[in-house]
Amino acid sequence: MPDTKQPHPSDLKTIGLTPFIYCSNQPLFHVSAGVPIGDALSQASDLLFLVKAFAEDAAYDKKTDRHAWGAYFLAAMSKAVIDDVVKVINHQRFTTRNQTQV
Repeated sequence: MPDTKQPHPSDLKTIGLTPFIYCSNQPLFHVSAGVPIGDALSQASDLLFLVKAFAEDAAYDKKTDRHAWGAYFLAAMSKAVIDDVVKVINHQRFTTRNQTQV
């Protein structure tokens, strides 16, 4: 019988396949592989906190777009982290489902 033991969520790590911020149609940055997903999600939460604060500042300060651009780049980083974690979780579900069907 195949081993269908699922890894503990704390054992799951980012896979590093998610790029963000493109220059000349090339990804300039990407999420690093090997970061525990709990730590990655915590960092994404911190980034999104800043996105919210910058977006609020941008709404009130019409003289400059610096808050809006800061929010834009932080949101791109946050989304990449979350997307990478989702890839790990979906891969784990697919692998586990296939192991139980064998």
